Amino acid sequence: MSKARSEDRVEMLNVNSPGHVVRVERAKYEAMRDAMLAVIPASAPGLTAAEIKAGLLPLLPEELFPGGAKAGWWQKGVQLDLEARGVVARADTKPLRFHRR
Repeated sequence: MSKARSEDRVEMLNVNSPGHVVRVERAKYEAMRDAMLAVIPASAPGLTAAEIKAGLLPLLPEELFPGGAKAGWWQKGVQLDLEARGVVARADTKPLRFHRR
């Protein structure tokens, strides 16, 4: 893999699978991360995944997520990554709720 190509990717972690790393498109990851952090509140109880998705969809660049395409997959992946990195926490509720740490 060329250096330029590897810089276009970023490692995404998974809180449910420690040590498992997936390399994903940097632009989509960063766009989703930034949108999620803009929407997820700083304190508990936080928001449900559905509430987060409703808030972040208007913030996503249309050229990366046309019509919100694949936003659900990216939202879940980035949520698990942010949890693994200690940036986001989940409240033990039904449904699950998320807030920043």
